[in-house]
Amino acid sequence: MQRQGPAPVTGSGVPPRSPATDREAEEVGTADSRPEEREAGQREAAAREAAGPEAAIPATGGSAPAIPATGKPAPAIPKAEAPAPAIPKAEAPAPVGPKAEAPAPVAPAPVAPAPVGSASRPARRGRLVAALRSPDALNLVPLLVAAALWVWALPGIDFRDIEDFGLLDRFPLTFYAALTVLTCGFVLTLRRAGTAPLWPATYCAAMLVALKAPPAILYDTVRYAWASKHDAIISRLLHEGTVHPGRELSGGMGAYDQWPGFFSLDAALVRAFGVDAAASFINWAPVALGLLTVPVLILVYRTFSDDWRLVWTGVWIFQLANWVGQDYLSPQGFSYLLYLTVFAVVVRHFVLPGSAGALRDRGRLDPAAAAVPPPTTTRQRAVAVLILLPVIATINASHQLTPVMLCATLFALCLTRRYRNIGLLVTSGAVMLVWNLTMGRELFLETLGTLREKAGDLLGNSRPGFAGDPTGPGPELVGSANVLMVLALGGLAVAAVLLRRKLVRSALPLVLAAAAPLPMFAVNDYGGEMIFRVYLFGLPGSAFFAAAALVPAAGAVSRGAVIARRAAAVALPVTLVAMLAGFLPSYYGKEGMHYAPPGETALTRRAFDRAPEGALILAATGAFPDAYYRYDHYERWFFTEQEVDENLRMLKDPAGYLAGGIPADRPAYVVLTRTQGEAVIGEGYLPEGGFDSLRGALKRSPLFQVVEENTYGVVLRYRPTTGG
Repeated sequence: MQRQGPAPVTGSGVPPRSPATDREAEEVGTADSRPEEREAGQREAAAREAAGPEAAIPATGGSAPAIPATGKPAPAIPKAEAPAPAIPKAEAPAPVGPKAEAPAPVAPAPVAPAPVGSASRPARRGRLVAALRSPDALNLVPLLVAAALWVWALPGIDFRDIEDFGLLDRFPLTFYAALTVLTCGFVLTLRRAGTAPLWPATYCAAMLVALKAPPAILYDTVRYAWASKHDAIISRLLHEGTVHPGRELSGGMGAYDQWPGFFSLDAALVRAFGVDAAASFINWAPVALGLLTVPVLILVYRTFSDDWRLVWTGVWIFQLANWVGQDYLSPQGFSYLLYLTVFAVVVRHFVLPGSAGALRDRGRLDPAAAAVPPPTTTRQRAVAVLILLPVIATINASHQLTPVMLCATLFALCLTRRYRNIGLLVTSGAVMLVWNLTMGRELFLETLGTLREKAGDLLGNSRPGFAGDPTGPGPELVGSANVLMVLALGGLAVAAVLLRRKLVRSALPLVLAAAAPLPMFAVNDYGGEMIFRVYLFGLPGSAFFAAAALVPAAGAVSRGAVIARRAAAVALPVTLVAMLAGFLPSYYGKEGMHYAPPGETALTRRAFDRAPEGALILAATGAFPDAYYRYDHYERWFFTEQEVDENLRMLKDPAGYLAGGIPADRPAYVVLTRTQGEAVIGEGYLPEGGFDSLRGALKRSPLFQVVEENTYGVVLRYRPTTGG
């Protein structure tokens, strides 16, 4: 039977009651006349008491909880003008007593409040302990510790007093400790790389900054002689506002007018930033290019692996193995980033229909392998080629070698059914050929002329850039570190290719991309740089498979897989620390030839400003800052950049040798700086002590007069009339 409750009473001081309160009032009000219902209510109250407080429904005003109906019809609800049944009378308290005990578990008596803060301290302490034990805290603590150590170490880097080992013995211990802590923290983040990829990304960015930002923060001049050279090219372009591709300039500098794309972009940046020259931001280029490369690498690696641990480890290894020094403000660094961008688009969006075949079957793939990207139609690929065309054109307008490497990589991809995109290969080759026959015609024809001599000379073309073996403990350490880094990376990559063949089946494009640059050894030596460029363009694929050797597949339950995972738990951090130890001497071991104090650059500029227009400037090597200052106004002769045997003959009579190479009636100046002394030893042009012997012989010769000399170097003027 449906029961209707009374209307709310207003103005009487009694608040409106809920239905539960009404039922309660009915039970209490009829307790005297219905003893059997009272006893049943007491039994049910006891049952509720045993069931716990959640079984009770709280009543408004703190009254007793409602008692479930016993199956008998409920009595009529008292009217508002006769509220006595709802409020127990004083002369009949007996029925109320037992009822008042029932709601004790639900509405306990008020408890005096505890002193402020006494109960909250343990709660706060518990929350703090729980937060510190959370995975995010475990990832954050090493990052903060490493950052504190790194910031503390920066003022202690004594870069102004560099000796044999570059910055290796100038970095304080806290700097090495910061890098080690970062490495350990990165390994910890790999445990949750799939669910929290932001942490490995943060550590990769932090390591990149920690490794390559110190020169940008500390140095007061441009780091690296070639970066200074590019600053001079940008300054000239800003001054003249155009390029002269057909004009011959000393030292092959006319080639930069034939491939001006990169320098035009930098000139625009100088204008946009409102600075005087690119030198104001040039030292930050390694950090900027490195950060821009990371997302492109992730796109490439995620195309072939769903295992975030493998992806981030590959990115980390790429950073440590990229020691060749091509990430400065250069056409190669910029074009390399564009090359990786084109490669990423191709492997993700140029899959031919029906070409995946068995690769669609997950049972035949490595557990870490990713599904093959969906195929694209001919029309979609044609649109993608049009989108990539400006990027390919920019590569060709900026650098000579990168377009060749791009075509070699696209040709290698065509060897697979999956990426047999002849149209894209033909388009890239056509753009390269058109540029070489128009803007780059002079250098292109000159290079073709050298192919008769260089083609097929594998040993000669693979020789490093220096003329002989480097001398001195620092350069020798650098050479050994370079060899060990190549062997370590190659050994790990080969091991993964042999042991994880299912992964190779799905990631075959990375194997082909890593091998594509190798035929370049049969073509040219690229001025002694070919071995480093082949290593650089093969690095993305090599780093991926090196990571695959250190990060075994998750989910496998075989005994061998369990052993591999246990071994990797030790091998991964040890290998990453070892690669870090190899990167540092390879990148900073020759810093004596990369940093020149302001006094040295000032000496060099005064020498150029002193020389008349068209004068011949002689220097032991061009590897010193401001060697190309106002390069379009002077001729240059870097007289030790030749075969070692010829340099040994030159050392027997330096003054006579140089005088024989100076044209008649040509003003000539010799500039010898401390940085040049480091370079000729580090590159193997002169034996140890050869530079000091050369400088002393020229100062003593009557053919040369000292114009200026200080602790940074000496400037001499050629005076043939007194030579006899």
